[in-house]
Amino acid sequence: MENKDPKKVGDLAKELDLSAKTIISILTEMNFNVSSPRDLLTPEMEKAVREYLQKEKEEAQRELERKKQIWGEEEQQPQPSKKKYTPSPRSQIKPEEKIKETMAKMTKRHEKHKKKTSETLEELEEQTPQTLVLYSKSVTVGELAKMIGVPPAEIIQKLFTMGMMVTINHTLDEDTIHIIADEYGYQVEFHEHKGTEEISEEELSEERPPVVAVMGHVDHGKTTLLDYIRHTNIADKEVGKITQHIGAYQIEYQGKKITFLDTPGHEAFSAMRARGAQVTDIVILVVSAVEGVKEQTIEAINHARSARVPIIVAINKIDLPNADPERVRRELTQFGLIPEEWGGDTLMVEISAKTGQNVDELLLGILLKAEELKLRSTSKGPARGVVIESRIDKGKGPLATVLVQKGTLRVRDFFVAGLTYGRVRSLFNEWGEKVEAAGPSVPVQVQGFEDLPQAGDIFEVVSSDDEAKRITEERRKLKKEQIQRGEYTLILKSIQERIRAGELKELPLVIKADCYGSVEAIQDSLSKMSVKDVKPEIIFAGVGAVTENDVELAHTAQGVVIGFNTTIDPRAKQKAKELGVTIKTTRLIYELLEDVEKMLKGLVEPVTKEVVLGKAEVRRIFRIAKIGVVAGCYVIDGVIQRNAKVRVLRDGEVIYDGKIASLKRFQEDVKEVQSGFECGIKIEGFDKIKEGDIIECYTVEQIFEF
Repeated sequence: MENKDPKKVGDLAKELDLSAKTIISILTEMNFNVSSPRDLLTPEMEKAVREYLQKEKEEAQRELERKKQIWGEEEQQPQPSKKKYTPSPRSQIKPEEKIKETMAKMTKRHEKHKKKTSETLEELEEQTPQTLVLYSKSVTVGELAKMIGVPPAEIIQKLFTMGMMVTINHTLDEDTIHIIADEYGYQVEFHEHKGTEEISEEELSEERPPVVAVMGHVDHGKTTLLDYIRHTNIADKEVGKITQHIGAYQIEYQGKKITFLDTPGHEAFSAMRARGAQVTDIVILVVSAVEGVKEQTIEAINHARSARVPIIVAINKIDLPNADPERVRRELTQFGLIPEEWGGDTLMVEISAKTGQNVDELLLGILLKAEELKLRSTSKGPARGVVIESRIDKGKGPLATVLVQKGTLRVRDFFVAGLTYGRVRSLFNEWGEKVEAAGPSVPVQVQGFEDLPQAGDIFEVVSSDDEAKRITEERRKLKKEQIQRGEYTLILKSIQERIRAGELKELPLVIKADCYGSVEAIQDSLSKMSVKDVKPEIIFAGVGAVTENDVELAHTAQGVVIGFNTTIDPRAKQKAKELGVTIKTTRLIYELLEDVEKMLKGLVEPVTKEVVLGKAEVRRIFRIAKIGVVAGCYVIDGVIQRNAKVRVLRDGEVIYDGKIASLKRFQEDVKEVQSGFECGIKIEGFDKIKEGDIIECYTVEQIFEF
């Protein structure tokens, strides 16, 4: 059944080994309306892309053959290229690589380093794409903005142009994270903890209950349907039992169990999917028979399709006089949901959540779909699941509802979940009763978290408290470093913009001191310091040893690290050596201030002054094959230096200004020739020299005036 799902832009991109952004660019140029990797492809769109790429491949092959004929097969010389990164002759490029290069050119215009930024930032972005390492797919718009060092509003605006309406707390899916990161020159790597060994298909021998999410437009009857199913199930059980709201619950129908997710709709579903937690097996799409398909209905369809989850449609409110189920069916066919009675594969049930009409038929449909999906798991081994929701309880502390997906969760198990960890103190079911264990597809409320986890975090049992702490510490450290690096980048961009605008010139400083008192004193002293309008700019100040992060920040800002009465981490020393970053340490405040003053003087705009080194008279002209014109000269004053600039004077007027290509005495290359000696001078790019011309050698010096 999965084969019948329409293909998305992202799927085609992976299949062709290209970025989703490239596919979007191709389709946009062909006037197809696509803007996101999650957009669905029609057969015509896929065919157009494949034909375009085939044409590019054929053109690349023809170009390759033509160049082989020109250059020859045996002796292929590298051709001059404007691109600095071309490491080999063009003749060696494969057609597939040529296509990727062409695709890259198409999308270059979207990259941030093409904007007008300072030279420093351009070099940073063009030299080496930075890697953004994420411990999981648990990233919101706000977190991603911090990590890559841009305002959240900027990312929200970019996503809006892609047709995505998001907020700062919206969780992004993997494709979107890659696209946004790529826009800013980052490569994303997802590193997830592999706490337990993967279980083979043979070991997944136990049938498990289906996990069902009910979705749909507001006021179409999602809550009413869930309440009816829940209360009917309670009535069949003991009287007097009260369900506790834990975000998920199980019912039993015809001797089989079904797990329902009772979450706040699309955002929770999206967050769990985006974080890699494939929780839901079946989506019940509730559509009002009165209002038909609405905006959130379409969103729900897209969410379910993106997660490759089958959809069962519940056409609700058929008890109302103006209900029109046929209209709903017609509208849903526009989104690829064809009713079974019309020859499609989508089960559509007409129900009334208010009266309970045909709800039994809907539940039966869920069981039939679950049987078709052959849902399997195992209760063996440590538990792995996902956090459905979490809250703080006044008496019990941090509580989270966990849906177990594999293994069995037991009291006293150690676990990790996102950026927190803990040990199971108690497990509660939906009735608020304590249980000792929970198996696959069973939702339980877990007590024993160190901190509150986020909805969608992967929950995993580990062997010991030490391992749980280690994993959590690694994750927290990694996330902190990513965010800190992003914040540093944002600071640096601000500084570079101010410099580019000519507002001020600064010396970027990273200050590390032994205590906050020292930090404040240093900041206060440096704030009063300036040399010729050049000021020290403290881009970061903190307490503790100088770390690798400090060195990387100073390197990015082209600044200096200053340590006051503190130590340097050995790894920071190595990093500074690799990157060529200066680390100055001192124990005296006046020495620190003197060092900064000296560095500030080095940033003062120098006064340019021309210094004449010497003059030589051209006495004879030599024309040498393969070399060109060489002037036989006699140095009449000063010194002629090979690395200096020269100008040619004829009758007192400058006729050429350039550089010396070669300087020789008796066929030997020399660095300089003193007054009173003869020499041969070849001037770069100038052959129209004559006897009697004067070659004046000079340098341009920059003199600092304080």
